[in-house]
Amino acid sequence: MFFTLFYQPILSILVALYSYIPGHDLAVSIILLTAIIKLILWPLSNKAVIAQKELQELQPKIEEIKKQYADNKEEQAKAMMSIYREHKINPFSSCLPVLIQLPFFFAIFRVLSQIASDSNILNSVYSFVARPEIINPMGFFGLVNLSKPNYVFAVMAGVAQFWQAKMLSNKRPPIKDAGAKDEDFAAIMNRQMLFMMPVMTVVIGVTLPSGLSLYWFTLTMLTILQQFVVFKKQKKN
Repeated sequence: MFFTLFYQPILSILVALYSYIPGHDLAVSIILLTAIIKLILWPLSNKAVIAQKELQELQPKIEEIKKQYADNKEEQAKAMMSIYREHKINPFSSCLPVLIQLPFFFAIFRVLSQIASDSNILNSVYSFVARPEIINPMGFFGLVNLSKPNYVFAVMAGVAQFWQAKMLSNKRPPIKDAGAKDEDFAAIMNRQMLFMMPVMTVVIGVTLPSGLSLYWFTLTMLTILQQFVVFKKQKKN
């Protein structure tokens, strides 16, 4: 199922782009492939961006509920579900696009890993797609081997990840007294995740084909663009 639904279509689209792009640049092909995937997932990710921003805006009210029902977890859960229903927010809706992106990520990982090592990879391309004799893993005018790890691309992906997450985080007033620290634990965890995810992106990126880091960087930059569009519309409304 993974081969039929993800690997073969992604490989075929990548090969088709590679075949028709002047100069047969794999980097440009990956960027265009990422844009196509982003367009396919745009409606779902659009809902996720809105949900994430709304959840961030609700954080002050959520923290008030946690403080009010600190000794009664059942009432705390009921109050939080009530506020979610009132604002028509599904707290889990932001996770769905991430889960949907994972098969695409793994498919692109397999494709890029096999481009340089498997001479039979083109046998899996759809019969109606024009096939080149080989796929040159070098991209950006032969400057980068996209089948090998690259520290620059990994760092670029990490920085983009930080920027994208930073856009969703609200500025919070500093904690003025020690008694408020427990109530602000969730905010502290959110700040840690703000830095942890980009660091993980870099650490993982330096071990994977740089084409995958290029894919993640491009996808994140397109998500940043999407967030700008969504937030601008929200301000107008």
